[in-house]
Amino acid sequence: MKTFMKTFTHGIRQLLRFAVLEARCCAFAFALIGGIAVSTLLPELPIARYDLLLLYGIGLTVLAWKVGWDTGRDVAVIAGCHVIGLLFELVKVRMGSWSYPEEALTKFGGVPLYGGFLYAALGSYVCRAWRLLDLRVTGYRPRVTAVLAGAVYVNFFSHHWLPDARWALAALLLAATAGTWVRFRVGEREHRMPLALSFALIGFFLWVAENVATYVGAWSYPDQLDGWQPVSLAKFGAWALLITVTFVLTAHGARTATVPPGRDKPSTGRV
Repeated sequence: MKTFMKTFTHGIRQLLRFAVLEARCCAFAFALIGGIAVSTLLPELPIARYDLLLLYGIGLTVLAWKVGWDTGRDVAVIAGCHVIGLLFELVKVRMGSWSYPEEALTKFGGVPLYGGFLYAALGSYVCRAWRLLDLRVTGYRPRVTAVLAGAVYVNFFSHHWLPDARWALAALLLAATAGTWVRFRVGEREHRMPLALSFALIGFFLWVAENVATYVGAWSYPDQLDGWQPVSLAKFGAWALLITVTFVLTAHGARTATVPPGRDKPSTGRV
């Protein structure tokens, strides 16, 4: 009985440590969504809300860098996620997948520039998790994973005109990541999980975050324009696929950052 209680207590402590680390990883996202929520409560704004949120997002990025939430390399990855996200938004909004119904000066093609920070927050999460959880990825196939992640990104556009290949891409990603493990440290103990499972778990929590974000007015799906409705569960799968793009960008930065100039990159598949 004592052995069981000791094991149980240790497990609870590890779970709490992991929860705290995850909360720290989500600091940028929490601050961003919190700012969006607060902006809906302000009675009068000197400028359009989307314009104010753009300034807030820029200020938050600078603050995160200055206080050490994100490193200079992280900021570069986050900026890349921001640009990729804006391109994604421009196409999807044009196709009517969702909308930003409010007016703003910094709004182009129906998309406010602050919208890219929603993807930047995801980039910040992955970068911080890499450091705070001391992530290592073994059995990783960077080239094939990058090609498939690119195909996933393109498919989110092309399925409006061509057959939707997301299920085929999901199957290929499962095959490409078979035997790929994410190793992470909580306290003194190292844990591991399949990379594909980490994509699924992140996708689920992104779906939860999307429900919160749409509720506080970050954007609106067509069925939410007349009143908030829960986001379709199908978006869970979409996020589980889309996270591969952010992961590939972050993994590439992690690999290049650990290789001294003039040295060949390691060929073991270990990041």
